[in-house]
Amino acid sequence: MDKTIAEARREQERREKTYRERALKLFPWVCARCGREFEGRKLQELTVHHKDHNHDNNPPDGSNWELLCIYCHDNEHSRYLDAEWYGGPKPGGEKIPPSTHKAFAGLDALLKDKK
Repeated sequence: MDKTIAEARREQERREKTYRERALKLFPWVCARCGREFEGRKLQELTVHHKDHNHDNNPPDGSNWELLCIYCHDNEHSRYLDAEWYGGPKPGGEKIPPSTHKAFAGLDALLKDKK
């Protein structure tokens, strides 16, 4: 059992290292949420987030990735877990339709009467 767990962890580390290195080459070293810039030793605080939450989906163009700082990454996963727990739509899932209310409908007619 311990051997299997150790092997799974090594494989995960290898996979993460590969896509992390590719993501750091593709994208500017800026958190996609808060805009904080990273360089030097602080670069380790910049993580690769899988937009579809599938860590095996690593297209070469990086279209399933975004770089997030550790704080924004934790927040993103918390939102996802909260949505699962409460049964609501998951972040990035179905979009709520925009409002159909038109606040200024008929305003031109009201203004014509004032002239």
